[in-house]
Amino acid sequence: MSRFLMIDIGAGTMDLLWYDSRSNEHFKAVAPSPVRTIGEMINRTRGPLVVDGVEMGGGFVTGELKKRAGLDRVLISEPAAATLHHDMARVRSWGLVLADTVNIREARNDRRFTPITLGDIQPDRIDQILSGLDLSRSFDAVALCAQDHGTAPAGVSHLDFRHHLFRDMLDQSPQPHSLLFRDDQVPGSFSRLKAMARIARQMDTKEVYVMDSGMAAITGAARDVQIMGKSPVLVLDIATSHTVAAVMEDDTLAALLEYHTRDITLERLETLLPDLADGRIDHARILTEGGHGAYVRKAVGFSNIQAIVATGPKRHIMEGTRLPITWGAPWGDNMMTGTVGLIEALRIKKGLAPIRYI
Repeated sequence: MSRFLMIDIGAGTMDLLWYDSRSNEHFKAVAPSPVRTIGEMINRTRGPLVVDGVEMGGGFVTGELKKRAGLDRVLISEPAAATLHHDMARVRSWGLVLADTVNIREARNDRRFTPITLGDIQPDRIDQILSGLDLSRSFDAVALCAQDHGTAPAGVSHLDFRHHLFRDMLDQSPQPHSLLFRDDQVPGSFSRLKAMARIARQMDTKEVYVMDSGMAAITGAARDVQIMGKSPVLVLDIATSHTVAAVMEDDTLAALLEYHTRDITLERLETLLPDLADGRIDHARILTEGGHGAYVRKAVGFSNIQAIVATGPKRHIMEGTRLPITWGAPWGDNMMTGTVGLIEALRIKKGLAPIRYI
């Protein structure tokens, strides 16, 4: 095994890390996320749309499709419609028209319709980025991450469902790196990750792996050279859409919380982080406060925390904090937190030699 590509799909950016384990060379790029580029593409068009592809991150794309459906006819395939919601009745209520394969194909051949293809993984675009960097596009493995809420049963909150999914997995194996899945082993509930893995198979790679971006960010932040050898530590990744904080004892997770970044403040984090380490947080409380979820396996005590490292594109929220923050940069780059988590998880799974992230 030698050549690997890691891709972290966020709401704002798509972060790529190319790594050769033989030469120990790595190259990286940060590009606008597919959610952003596809959403902007929809916004620029006029008239009826025909939408196919697979489930991807919603956000901007969901907003633009709902807006367009109020103005023009929007035909959408059921796999693509899962981007907006897993309840197809809800999708119809927003004015979008679900269409079968035949109708989608006919509309794509009709010049009145603008075709839009949904998907977090765009093989041609990734190939162009790597080609522009003059890097090989052939890999022993490609590893991808994005946030997946899972496909919740009817009547179950998607946040509660996500919480139970990860609680059950972390109770069995509390190392975040263990939640990296080969494409044929992805839990059935992770529909977005499964869709990503399926499209990634179009790339020139022997293997495909996927991981939730929260677990990848925790794994990557914990590899920051400034906190290596310290335990327990608090790692914090403040991304464009979601914020994740975790208490780690070596490579084992003790506690975890998630928030939507738009709902978080410096003052709230200055209370949440000590409470998380002290075990004074539970899932129901975080949901009531408008958060995303929480999990506490063990209270390590905030007074025992050896370091707090902050990463992510919006970590400036922590500027001026009274807490002793270390500004993290896994492998020398704040934006590579998720991709470093992916390569570390893949390294462990494949039994590769340790990597010096300096």
